[in-house]
Amino acid sequence: MKYRVAIDTGGTNTDAFIFNEENGTSFVAKVPSTPKNPAVAITDAIKAAGLKASEIKLITHGTTVATNALIERNFPKTAMITTAGFRDVVEICDGTKEELWDAYVDKPASYIRRRDRFEVTERVDFNGNVVTALDRDQARSLAEKIAKLGYQAVCICFINSYVNSDHEQAMKNILTDFLPSETYICTSSETIPEMFEHPRFSTAMISAVLGPCIVNYIHDLDSRLKEMGYKGDLLILHSGGGVLTAKGTSKFPARLASSGIVAGAIAGAHIAKQAGFQNAISFDMGGTSTDVALTYKGELKTANSWQVEYGYPIMFPSVEVLTIGAGGGSIAWIDAGGSLRNGPQSAGSDPGPACYGRGGAEATNTDANLVLGRLSSSLLGGKLQLDAKASSQVISDKVVAPLKMDLAAASSAMLKVAEANMANAIRLISVGRGYDPRDFALVAFGGAGPLHGAYLAQELEIPTIIFPRYPGIASAMGCLLVDIRHDSSQMYLGKVQHADLRQLAHSFESMEEEARYHLVEEGVPHENMRFIRQIDMRYVGQWRTLTVPVDLSEPESALEMALKKFHAEHERAYSYSDPKREVEIFALKLVTQGIIPKPTMPKVRETGDAESALTGTRQVYFEEAGGYVETAVYNRDKLLPGARIQGPAIVEQLDSTVVLPPETVSVVDPYLNIVTNFTRA
Repeated sequence: MKYRVAIDTGGTNTDAFIFNEENGTSFVAKVPSTPKNPAVAITDAIKAAGLKASEIKLITHGTTVATNALIERNFPKTAMITTAGFRDVVEICDGTKEELWDAYVDKPASYIRRRDRFEVTERVDFNGNVVTALDRDQARSLAEKIAKLGYQAVCICFINSYVNSDHEQAMKNILTDFLPSETYICTSSETIPEMFEHPRFSTAMISAVLGPCIVNYIHDLDSRLKEMGYKGDLLILHSGGGVLTAKGTSKFPARLASSGIVAGAIAGAHIAKQAGFQNAISFDMGGTSTDVALTYKGELKTANSWQVEYGYPIMFPSVEVLTIGAGGGSIAWIDAGGSLRNGPQSAGSDPGPACYGRGGAEATNTDANLVLGRLSSSLLGGKLQLDAKASSQVISDKVVAPLKMDLAAASSAMLKVAEANMANAIRLISVGRGYDPRDFALVAFGGAGPLHGAYLAQELEIPTIIFPRYPGIASAMGCLLVDIRHDSSQMYLGKVQHADLRQLAHSFESMEEEARYHLVEEGVPHENMRFIRQIDMRYVGQWRTLTVPVDLSEPESALEMALKKFHAEHERAYSYSDPKREVEIFALKLVTQGIIPKPTMPKVRETGDAESALTGTRQVYFEEAGGYVETAVYNRDKLLPGARIQGPAIVEQLDSTVVLPPETVSVVDPYLNIVTNFTRA
């Protein structure tokens, strides 16, 4: 077994990145996705790569199955059991609205209908004391009813179960006596033992509605791979930037709701580090959407909660990725005021842009890039022929006529609007979080990212752009670069100066013991286990918390060092800190890692010049150069380290096209990344 395979499932294509451990080489494969059963496309990708399953050592997979299920609300029949009087917690949510001043916009409906939410008599107080014992006769009667109604999944969400989970566990045991063994059952205390009931209930609810879908999908995929002869592990990427084993996904299905999105962020951080940049912004632009993530001092920024739909948080740490509706298929349109807009509507892959010749009748970014000469007349190595006349016609009808512009100017304007939208997204995740984008490198990837990366960097004054060797397959590569990871937490409310270090240490040790058990179940050897201790802190009287690392091996200075980190992070995040103000600990957190050996991408020793990769020239429109300019076109596959390209230039390859505007200079590094800088400050 010599191959490590990473597979990322997208809406249009399923991408495979294959690394050969014996000689350090890598190659890629791309096949159409199969939305009705994504597992089929994964086996197709392995076959397209020409691999024998018996030669594969490890498969890592980023999937959109959970994300799509939440977006489409394609759920199995699911029930919720709550403490009497708390049936509507997931309906009321936290009382906020996404559009605060719009009285006509309602929040999305709960993932579990009110008729499917049931109450049972029990009550535990905030200290974990039993106020009202669980009515077991009522619980058994309810379990019998749920069995008769044919529910496929059940979540149990009791008040204050985070501090005493006995009643939830008892209810779960009763359900298992009545329900079929394949029924998915989860409790809020096992899912995420957080204090606030709505986020905890929401996370458990999402785990329940996704549980059967994820379990069935992973089982099907695992069976297909075994039938092909694969004998290794199947690892699934999760929101926190780690992976779960096939068995682990059944315990935490909500963690997979951003699996595919996170892969690109991981790849962007890795590629930036390879090129020597610890601060980087990853810009992943595909056919429908753009994902943006930020790496600071070598670490991807994470959020403690996130959501697919407003009002229903998932309380697992997640790599912070901002997604907007801007891609190659995004549609240009004129609003009621006569202004040009771009997206979020998309032509998708069917019918796709007009130039695909599949009946598309809207002007898209891909059409504009083709008219401007940025794209050639074919993509995917000649497998997809593009119709430039169709692009010109649709842009003339939809943009040129209403705005009374010439064709080139209209096409350029379409892309400028799209790039403005994407620049705003980058500002939100950088400037909006207290980071100056000028201190970062931009890693541009995805099928469409390299077409726009240089212009975004110019707009944001980002000094360096990195175009990876395989931009269109970068997200798949990200799946190979992660470890098994679990995140656990425990509530702890108290002022820092009153904290009992022995109690803190004991709590962390208990969490580590449970986490170690899970890793042993997943086959991780003890020497590959890592535990990172963290605490959530906040100023007394505030509700926003910040997570900082804590090292209890030196108890005398542990909390003092944590306090310094908290004040410094608060100053960076909010431009405010007060070292004299009282600080409290809100929760203890543990990051558990099972270290997986990573492939080491070798440097290419051979060098060359750009001339050997030159394939010809063509007319490309650059507004800054005054219009269409005769532009050099290079074959990416023939570019070797040391090759230097003076813009304007176009670099073409199987999975993407790189646009290098005038006044740029680019150099190919030893990892075959194209590193680009502007020659004018």
